[in-house]
This record gives sequence, C-alpha cells and structure tokens, in this order.
Amino acid sequence: MVAETQIGPVDLRENGRQQVLGVIRKAAQIARIDIAEKTGVSPATVTAITAELLDQGLIEEIAPDTQRGDGQRGDGRRGRPRVALKIRGQAHTVAGIKVSGHSATVSFLDFEGQTVGSFETPLPTPKMTADQMVAFVCTTLENACQENGLSVADLSGVGLGVAGIIDAPRGFVYWSPTLSQRNLKLRDLLAKSLPLPVFIDNDANLVAKAEQLFGEGQNISDFIVVTIEHGVGMGIVIDGQVYRGTRGCGAEFGHTKVQLNGALCRCGQRGCLEAYVADYALLREASTGAAGDNSGLDPNERLTALFNAAKDGDETARLIFQRAGRMFAMGLANIVNIFDPKLIILSGERMQFDFLYADEVLDSIKSMVVQIDAPLPEVRIHKWGDLMWAKGAAAYAMEGVSEIAVRGMSDNAA
Repeated sequence: MVAETQIGPVDLRENGRQQVLGVIRKAAQIARIDIAEKTGVSPATVTAITAELLDQGLIEEIAPDTQRGDGQRGDGRRGRPRVALKIRGQAHTVAGIKVSGHSATVSFLDFEGQTVGSFETPLPTPKMTADQMVAFVCTTLENACQENGLSVADLSGVGLGVAGIIDAPRGFVYWSPTLSQRNLKLRDLLAKSLPLPVFIDNDANLVAKAEQLFGEGQNISDFIVVTIEHGVGMGIVIDGQVYRGTRGCGAEFGHTKVQLNGALCRCGQRGCLEAYVADYALLREASTGAAGDNSGLDPNERLTALFNAAKDGDETARLIFQRAGRMFAMGLANIVNIFDPKLIILSGERMQFDFLYADEVLDSIKSMVVQIDAPLPEVRIHKWGDLMWAKGAAAYAMEGVSEIAVRGMSDNAA
C-alpha cells in the first residue's frame, strides 16, 4: 500500500487545494458545484477540499442566493439555494513594496485582495548598496505598518518590486539600477532581517500581475504590459501566467536593441530602446539646451518643462520626442511580430505624456508588422502610479502566502 506521505499523493492533494483556492479567488464567490465544473474535479472531492479550506480559515461561506416566491433562486434555477464560497479576507494580510527611482510605495492587501492601507516615502539615495537596501526596506515596512495601525507581526508576507533583471523563484537580483552591486541574493538577505516570507520580482512583471487581477487584463489570458517610467519594462502574460524566462530576463523590452552602437544605456550597453525612450534618455538629450536652462529643477519638473516646450513649438524638444516615438513604435512592432498578443497595455507614470502613444506613433506600427487581413492587437493606455505597482507586489506576495498555507495543510496531514 502506498503511504499518504509519499510525494505523489501529497502533491495531488496540494495541487487540488491550490486549484480550488485559485478558482474561488478568481470568481470572487462561487458554489461548490460550479467549482467542480470549472476544475473537472469530482463534486465529492471539491466538497472534501473546501471543508479543509474552511477548517483552515482560508475561505468562508456566504449567504445563499435569495429564493423567490415561485420556488426559483435568484439565478433562475429551481431547488434549494446554493451556498457560495469566497476567500476569507481576514485570513492573511500582505504588503507590497514598489521601489522606484526616487521613492518607495507600500500597499497592504487582505487575503481577498482588498486594499487596507498604503504608504509612501522618499529613497535615501537613488542607488543603494545591498545593506542599505535591506535597511531601507525594513525601515519602510515598519513605518508603513505604524502609519496604518499594523505591526510587521500582523503580516504573512511581503512582496518587493524593483527594476532590473531578477530571477524571481530564487529572489536573486542580477542587476538593478537601484543597487550599486550585482548578483545579489536579495531575498535571502531580507529574510535574515524580516520575520516573514519575502517575494521579489521585476517591477514590470508585478504591473502585469496587477493588471491581471485588478486592471485592464482581467479575464484576458494573453496580454503584454509595457511600462514607461525612469526605465522601460515589459510584463508578459501567457495562458494566464506571467512569463519570466529561464534566467529572469525573458521580458527585458527596454534592453532590446534598436540601433547598432547607438546611445548609451544605463545597463552599460549601447543601442537599447530604453536609451532613447526613458526619462534619463530624454533629459540627456535635453541637456544640449533645448527648452531653456532647467538645471535647477528636479527630473520630473525638467521632463514636464521639456514636454511643454515641445508642445509650444521648440524644435529641438520636438525632435527629441519625435525620435523617441519612432523608436518606441519600432519596439512595439517587434512585440507584435514576435508575440501577436490580443492586448498591449501601455502603463506607468509617463502615460501622462502622449508622445509615446500619439496617433502617428501607433499608426506607424502598422507599416512595420507582418501584414495580414486581420486587425492589429488592441492597445490600451492605463495611467496609474506607484501605488498600483505596489499592489501588484502585494498580489505576488499573496500568491506565495497561499502556496505556503496550502503546503502547510499537506505537512500537517502527513
């Protein structure tokens, strides 16, 4: 007889619980029979799994559909009303931290995915050592908890989103513009200072996760998010899953090459798309004197002044944005030719400036993609700030906490 503690049975039970929990989360509320239909798992097994999840406090029952006087339920079916299940929000609280070029933003979510608090603080320096980053994350989390009436002990996990090339499963940072060191086991370093699980990923991947759960990507199985801020990032969702590549650099859109031996990128190479489109690239071009002397302004104010100068007819400023638009269109055309996605979402703070999605930019994509008698992928603009990026980091932590909770059920059963 095969022991229940062997890998096969335990894995099957764990996978079944994860699958059922995922279906409940996606549906918001759902009856057991509908879970069985969506998963292909027998109703008896679904009943057993949901009983375990209820016992662990991960889900809860909610009032059945209101029955009408004609004997039919609110959904038009006859018979007894069905008890629905939903994620129990109070089961866990997680935090997500987005580290941008000049600040960090924190979002707290309950287990149901509802925002229960937020916090923002400036970075002590744009580029930190590993020790400085660990200290900063810990201090930021403590301060964020204090401001929102929480303690770190109340949290079940924290997600961290940073720009750069990151192996998410290992929590390993190959390179990040925010860090002065390369090849860091950042998750392990943070785990030594924080009494809770830590989950790290590229910030653009976390935007894709946020779009999938809360934004324009809901109920869409295949889409791509392109983010434009201080750098250029991309998140890829294929068949409902974020694609990261073997080494964690499978979606480095900003570092695809658009010109041989071209402009210097902050990654150290030349000709990257980011070196023509990102904030620092535009301001580098503007340092030649376009739009007057704005050296006394901070980078965001300088960029706004540059954009306004282009709108007011400054020829040098206009050419800077025009070239950025051409390069960006070339990059988007490459995405269409490689992935042929259903949807492309342009996201991030820079969506407040329309030069990257002006009609002439989007129209020029048509001349650079494979021509067939079918419409191009839909392009949607989603202007949101760092709080939604942080919410994506929290959602990533929520997934990790769910896996840990379900794995713990298997360990206890064994």
